[in-house]
This record gives sequence, C-alpha cells and structure tokens, in this order.
Amino acid sequence: MPTTEPSRPHRARGGSFAVLDPATGEPFAEAPDQQPEELDAIVERAHTAWRGWRADPDARAAALLAAADAVERAGPDLAPLLTREQGKPLPESFAEVARAAARLRYFATLRPQTRPIVDGRPVRSEVRWRPLGPVAAIVPWNFPLQLASAKFAPALAAGNTVVLKPSPFTPLATRMLGSVLAAALPEDVLTIVTGREPLGERLASHPGFGHVTFTGSVPTGRAVARGAASSLARVTLELGGNDAAILLDDVDVEQIVDRLFWAAFRNCGQICMAVKRVYAPARLYAEVVEALAQRADQTVVGPGLQAGSQLGPVNNAPQLARVEGYAAEALATGARAAAGGHRLDRPGYFFAPTILADVSAQSPVVAQEQFGPVLPVLVYRGVEQAVEAANATGFGLGGSVWGTDLDRAEEVAERLECGTVWINHHGELSLAQPFAGAKDSGVGVAGGPWGFYGNLRPFVVHRPEET
Repeated sequence: MPTTEPSRPHRARGGSFAVLDPATGEPFAEAPDQQPEELDAIVERAHTAWRGWRADPDARAAALLAAADAVERAGPDLAPLLTREQGKPLPESFAEVARAAARLRYFATLRPQTRPIVDGRPVRSEVRWRPLGPVAAIVPWNFPLQLASAKFAPALAAGNTVVLKPSPFTPLATRMLGSVLAAALPEDVLTIVTGREPLGERLASHPGFGHVTFTGSVPTGRAVARGAASSLARVTLELGGNDAAILLDDVDVEQIVDRLFWAAFRNCGQICMAVKRVYAPARLYAEVVEALAQRADQTVVGPGLQAGSQLGPVNNAPQLARVEGYAAEALATGARAAAGGHRLDRPGYFFAPTILADVSAQSPVVAQEQFGPVLPVLVYRGVEQAVEAANATGFGLGGSVWGTDLDRAEEVAERLECGTVWINHHGELSLAQPFAGAKDSGVGVAGGPWGFYGNLRPFVVHRPEET
C-alpha cells in the first residue's frame, strides 16, 4: 500500500487512532490523532503562507492546474484507499478522484472581477475583491475527497490558505491527497489535520480563521456556527437534506425506475442530496413499489474492492445502527418491507437495500434524514397533497418531479421549498452552478462563481474623476 503520510507531516502528540474497513468492521490502518493545542502553530504557518499565495493570481492558477494533474496521476493510489476506508465501489472512488481534479481545474479559471459603480457622482468607484485569510474546512465521511475539494479549490483560487479536517472515519485518502497536492502547492497553503474531538471544535472556534466551512449534520453545524461566532468568522454550512421525489400520474414507471433507484441508493444512500422519500400517486403506487423492490433485489451488495459490487457497506457502525433503527421502527409501526429491511448476515456494515411501503408520514424514516440504503414510498391522492408532504420537513436541500408532461412537472417543481430541483432526474450537479439549501439544510452557497465569491470580501475604492 502506498504511504498515507503527508510530505510535511505535523507530529501528533496525542498518538494515533484506528481506521476501520467498513467491509469487515476491522481496523486496517492508523491516522495521527492531532491535538487542539497544535492548531495555533498550524494556523500561524497558514497566515504566513497566505501573504505570498494571495499576491499572484497567475501563479495560483498555474499551481491549481498542476495540482489537478497530480490528483489525476495519483488516482490508482487514491481510489483503492478511499474505497477501503469509505466502502463505496471502486469505480465510484475513481469518479470521486476525477471530480476533485475537475473542480481544481474549474476554479483555476476564475478570477475576481473588478466592478465599476455607476451612480451619477463625479467619482470613479470600483468594487475590488480581497481574500478572507486562512479558511477552516471540516468535511464528513461520505465523499471525503470530493467534499474536501469543494472547499479548498474555491478557497485557494480566491487567494486564501486552508486548514482542512476530514472525518475520523475517513482520514487516510484525504491525507494522501494532501501529500499529492503538496508537490504542486507552496508550503502550508493547504494543511490536512486529522484527529478526534475536540479537534474539530477547536478548528471551528479558532480566532485565526476568516471563514469556517462545514458539511455534516444540523446539530454539529449549529455547534460550528456558535464556535465561529466567537471570532465573527464567516460560515458556510451544508447540513444535509431529506429530498423528496414526486412522481406525477403520467410518469412512465418502467422508464424512470433505474434512475430513481440510483438517485436514492448510490453511495449506499449516503448522499446529502439523495432521494430519501418517494411520493407516488395512488393509481401507480403498487407498480412503483414493485418496480423499486425488484431493482433492490437485483442489486449486487458487496465489498467495494470486489469486482461487480454495485452497493458497498454503510460507512460506520453508528450510522448502521441509525439506519437499522429507522427501518425497525417503521416495520414495527405498520410498514412493509417490499425489499430488504434487515442487516446482512456477513462481516462488516452491510444493510440490504430496502424499499418500505405503507409507511406513516410521521415515521422517523420519513421525517428525518436516514442517510442509508432505505427508501420509503408514500402514496398521495392529489398533487397538492404531494407538494405539501414534500415541503413538510425542516430540510430544504433538493427535490425532484417525475413525469412525461415537462411543463406540468416544472410547475410542480417551482412549488418545492428547496435549493435545487430536478425534473426526471435527481442529484446531478454542474461545477458551474450554485449549491445551497433552504431551512435547516444550510447557510451560504457552494459551487460555481457563487462559491468562489463566498471566499472573498468586497473592497471599494473611490477616487475623483480626472479633471
């Protein structure tokens, strides 16, 4: 196995912690358990590096393009390690590496644009842009590399430096990514720190950061916001979703079932913008449940490194227990498992892809974000009822509408209370588009120019007109 040590490691006084393979539930490696008191020196070095990094946009762009090339070359090493610690099938890990490289290339092309202010006064006014300084980034375990790049690529392109902490469940591929990027970036421009709590808490509240960006749960996001408030740092929070898919009564079930299934189950359902609830009209309800159940029963579940696996394990034991608990509660209160409904009898954190029918709208598997391979299908008897049910959640990340009449589908889509809506597909994002949620799904914007400018602050210069 290639080394996971960064080229410029920070010695962890607190020792190390074990990293488990979710396909076996057994430890296979260790990562440094860095301590909160180590952050002061790390942040100071990030400030020092920032002075040079922010000064030369051409050099930044060249470095980010070189970094993208380096990530692509490292794919054969990064992808298997990512699968080993995260669980996803190997082709999905290669896709995640490719996405990280693509994101670096995209943001390398962006430059802050000076904007004149025309207001009739005899003054030449311009809005210019300045970077915020060192950025603290905290990422979860479902897409470690993709979400890391979603944070550091725009921040670095804008002229900031970054200190990034991956989840303790998936630290290794991110550390390797840091090693790969170290060959293309100046020293201390990007630093990867690994460790257990209270490292993340200290990172969020450290006074040396101008921006704190976090992806994860709502309760932890609120804690991050409280920590960042102590130094009035800007925050960007992506806090998950409970995306609904509304199937209209003219939908062709056979045509859309494969897309709908994978919109819910890709990465074992561990995607913030996955379909987590399906609303089907009464006329088609039985057909939808049966079609999804057949697709679930046909899915090959196995270790991500095993050829042919379509669905890997849940990433970690606490999340497996959460998923199992939601399914068990639903079944105990009248739901029916049209497919799955149980943990698989094998080592590791495997749960059968599950389709639940006849579920109560009040069941936690409907009302909460299950974040696993369990999909409830609910019946509706009018589009108004479907829209009202889809919006009856504290989340507002994404949603989708499925049907053959695209104009009608778009009219329904306009009424969903979320940041992104798709018609006849779900979960696809362009690097150039904004990604943001409503309600409890987050604060701030990631993606595209919006995410880029979220790492800058306006700086206005006034001067008299020449006479």
